[in-house]
Amino acid sequence: MKREGIALAGNILTDNVKFVGSYPEKGMLATITSESLAVGGSVPNSGIDLKRLDKNLRVCAFGKVGNDDKGKYVLNKLKEEGLETKGVKISNTSPTSYSDVITITGTGERTFFHNRGANAEFCLNDINLDDIDTKMLHCGYLMLLDSFDKYENGTTQMATLLKQAQEKGIKTSIDVVSESSGNFKKTVSASLPYCDYVIINEVEAGQIAEINPRNEDDTLNDENVKNILSTIMAYGVKEKVIIHCPEKGFCLDKSGNFTAVPSRQLKKGFIKGSVGAGDAFCAGCLYAIYNDYEDEKMLAFSNLVAINCLSKADSISGVTSVDKLEDCLK
Repeated sequence: MKREGIALAGNILTDNVKFVGSYPEKGMLATITSESLAVGGSVPNSGIDLKRLDKNLRVCAFGKVGNDDKGKYVLNKLKEEGLETKGVKISNTSPTSYSDVITITGTGERTFFHNRGANAEFCLNDINLDDIDTKMLHCGYLMLLDSFDKYENGTTQMATLLKQAQEKGIKTSIDVVSESSGNFKKTVSASLPYCDYVIINEVEAGQIAEINPRNEDDTLNDENVKNILSTIMAYGVKEKVIIHCPEKGFCLDKSGNFTAVPSRQLKKGFIKGSVGAGDAFCAGCLYAIYNDYEDEKMLAFSNLVAINCLSKADSISGVTSVDKLEDCLK
């Protein structure tokens, strides 16, 4: 059986993006200068980015939404962008998950207030593995999928899904959400032996490895990042561990090859919003892996996809086609 395309399973939600001049002190007021509704979460963000990079790439969505207007909005958007949605289930007991995203005008810094909704119900029983006939399966976000994250009998439902997918010859990948509970390392590390690829930021990677990726003055410590990559790889990741942060992108492959590529410098005022930038970088990596890019090109390409995302306020509007990005790489 020849497998084609990329499946994405996990968080599906809406982002209610609100812009303010500054974040208020406790008990104080800030004026919302503008707001918009957009899709959000790992599946819509990275999935739509992949289709915008290459409209001919097959992309399949798996997740759960509520039987409500937000759910219809997200499903319609996924279909409009060309994603296959037969793997998206409808909940009659929980609303579609959503985040209120408070964004600072000028800097793009944002704070999230999240309603877990139908994402909390999404579980292993909602996925028929025979419906995943793609070359790759990317799952995100771990630590924001209550049923998949539940640690029982020494493992999680997410680890079980990834293991079953690998047994069917599907390449597996994960992304996680930055989260500070004491269960982070235990929950995420359960899935690592069943991952071919791990694509996360430096904060999340540092939490798994229990190594600080930054110095006391908050500058990046490249040697620590290299040790973090090795530590995560040692959990049993099969192919590559990839870390992204504002300064650089890093990759360690199964042969021990370490690659670091600096991010491009952006002009002041270029960033209109940072929501979805990590998902855009992830989409760039997935596309590059799918098309056998070398690691240095993969990191440079993914950085460009993230930069595209930063040029717009929402999570998907800025991403453009591979052809245009290839011109930038040249």
